[in-house]
Amino acid sequence: MAKRVIVYSTPTCPYCIRVKQFLKELQVPFEDNDVSTHREAADEMARKSGQMGVPVLDIDGKIIVGFEKEKIKAALGL
Repeated sequence: MAKRVIVYSTPTCPYCIRVKQFLKELQVPFEDNDVSTHREAADEMARKSGQMGVPVLDIDGKIIVGFEKEKIKAALGL
């Protein structure tokens, strides 16, 4: 069964761009929340991760801060 993946990002963050490209390469569908324009998404991200840095990924409730390829693959079960 597919895992629910949410990416909290900003359009100007290079690691955000790379993490989304990585997920696309793995053919993993994800919801992209732009925290620079959506206050609710920024608040949600801060509540989940305890900080305001991007990118933050929520993979079925597992929070990963930053572009951590191995952690992302492990959380996806790959």
